[in-house]
Amino acid sequence: MSQNFKMIAKTLFGLEEVLEQELKNLGAMDVEKGVRMVSFKGDQGFMYKANMMLRTAIRILKPIHSFRARNEVDLYDGIYQMDWSKYLTPHDTLAVNATVSSQYFNHSQYIALKTKDAIVDQLREKYGRRPDVDTKQPDLRISVHINDQTVDVSLDSSGEPLYKRGYRDQTNVAPINEVLAAGLILLSDWDQRSEFIDPMCGSGTIAIEAAMIGANIAPNINRTEFGFEKWPDYDNALFENIQASCLKKIRGFDGKIIARDADGYTVEKALENVKNANLEDFVSVEKGDFFRDHQSAQSFLMFNPPYDERLEINMEEFYKEIGDTLKSRYTGSTAWMITGNLEALKHVGLRPSRRIKLFNGKLEARLVKYEMYRGSKKASKQD
Repeated sequence: MSQNFKMIAKTLFGLEEVLEQELKNLGAMDVEKGVRMVSFKGDQGFMYKANMMLRTAIRILKPIHSFRARNEVDLYDGIYQMDWSKYLTPHDTLAVNATVSSQYFNHSQYIALKTKDAIVDQLREKYGRRPDVDTKQPDLRISVHINDQTVDVSLDSSGEPLYKRGYRDQTNVAPINEVLAAGLILLSDWDQRSEFIDPMCGSGTIAIEAAMIGANIAPNINRTEFGFEKWPDYDNALFENIQASCLKKIRGFDGKIIARDADGYTVEKALENVKNANLEDFVSVEKGDFFRDHQSAQSFLMFNPPYDERLEINMEEFYKEIGDTLKSRYTGSTAWMITGNLEALKHVGLRPSRRIKLFNGKLEARLVKYEMYRGSKKASKQD
């Protein structure tokens, strides 16, 4: 039986608790929440499972070494002293990603360069030739994190970020990534059974993630490759067992998930993504206008209104119309909305029952919940 080791799951600000709960549900040990990350322990099979099944993780790192450094010589020596032949041959390719929070170091790209230099110098010394750098599809991705004087070196088991699920065409620009979309749903109070509507669906990401949550489909089941598949200790039989186990966990889903948008081209793109995700049985893609459609009561809405500067709309009026429409056409529904336009949010004219701070990329955002009671809130509680 393989040994347990420490791992770090990276995530977005505001999703740490969701990821912590996901890891506990999967059976991780020694789970500890940090900022934009959660550390945990598990064995090799668990590392494969975490990459396949975690919805709110961006990447899974396997720490391999820590040391102290106050300057570039310390950094180079610390990296050089590690035995890189355990992870790389001179025929392999590598990529280094660095993040820095330190008074001694300030340029992450320079740190990545010095790390790469130390690794290739060591292997050239040992074998007479050096591995090449490939930033797109390397055999080994290495992560270096410097916090003050502490240098943590990890292997990136995910490869491409885990929000690249494989169902969305990369030319299909989406204002919200898959990890954030899954996080919004898991932060909300959707019961994973009742009707779920995204009335401004864009590329369909929120509806697709909702379908995968409702049917308990592993989010990365469609992915063609993970970083760990190129590692020297990769166990293909173990990985195939994990995949088979994920497929067995898929459950029936009787609820209705609707992705709707007023723009015909957008609807086509969303439909294409739903097909790529093999979710046509779970998600209905429709053309429809949020501001003109009447909804039955008890709908659960979740949407990300457009706030792109290129849109020729008056944001204050647009957000006021969202509030007016929710009041007049969506009585009895629960509506969750995420927006990065914090100023425009004030013009919705409804009091949110919840406000959650998140980041959409580098943009600060709010996830807000509106409960559209019939009549007054007090009257609705007496019904």
